[in-house]
Amino acid sequence: MSSPRLPRLHRGALFALALVLSVLCLGIEQAAAHAVAEGDKGYIQEITGVHLISFLYLGAKHMVTGYDHILFLLGVIFFLYRMKHIATYVSLFAIGHSTTMLAGVYFGVGINSYIIDAIIGLSVVYKALDNMGAYQRWFGFQPNTKAATLLFGLFHGMGLASKIIDYDIAEDGLLPNLLAFNVGVEVGQLLALGAILIIMGFWRRTPSFLRHAYTANMLLMAAGFVLIGYQITGLIIS
Repeated sequence: MSSPRLPRLHRGALFALALVLSVLCLGIEQAAAHAVAEGDKGYIQEITGVHLISFLYLGAKHMVTGYDHILFLLGVIFFLYRMKHIATYVSLFAIGHSTTMLAGVYFGVGINSYIIDAIIGLSVVYKALDNMGAYQRWFGFQPNTKAATLLFGLFHGMGLASKIIDYDIAEDGLLPNLLAFNVGVEVGQLLALGAILIIMGFWRRTPSFLRHAYTANMLLMAAGFVLIGYQITGLIIS
């Protein structure tokens, strides 16, 4: 779905600034975008057997506090107005996210956390540029947005898998616990998406939406570059 060309804004858009930066600040104290709280980490490492409710909660908590996921979802639904379109794109993201998270942990396949999280930051930059119509202006064509959403969903899931692998979850009950965690992630995604849609719904009813949309996506792109820079810095000094 192509994005409309938007007027450039020469004055600050306070609402857009608060919307994007408040989401980014959710994770500012974490060591990495997919970090798990120390208390949760200790719990994961200590328990054995099937703990469906616990892993369901941990999955939902991860998604609700996962600012990289939320920023990407914000970019994905920014110009989607119909629920069937939103459902399609969010489902593609969920399929990609779930596939690599489950497969990565179950088969013990992970990627350096700094590298994968930098790619996740790139996904935010990519979507912001897409929303601003940059690819049409620069290259004269519109990339397949559905394919891109699925592809970046795979990377988002890989990032989470890499973190979970580091915590050495017990083999006893691994598969059902992972499935419960993934269900929790999807529940958390729906909660985060619902909050975004409520805010966007109110904003879209105001005349300022199209005037401020370009600025909001500029800020979204800047947040993505911050995530990339943070991870590259971490890779260099680690």
